[in-house]
Amino acid sequence: MSDAGRQGLGDKLAAAVKPDGEKSMLEQAGDFVKSKADGVASAVQPQQDKSTTQKIGDAISGNSTNRNIA
Repeated sequence: MSDAGRQGLGDKLAAAVKPDGEKSMLEQAGDFVKSKADGVASAVQPQQDKSTTQKIGDAISGNSTNRNIA
């Protein structure tokens, strides 16, 4: 289950498994919009308010707000 306003881990995996070449333009556009919206939601949601699965999904997709920036 995903947090409110977030894309679920299963949805992220499903979008990643199907190659872009097999997706319609509408599917590709939908994936792009969902990914960008999830990234924004990840950035504004405090880390301590995220579920364990959302933290894992953020770490895998690079949307973690706990990055050490040098």
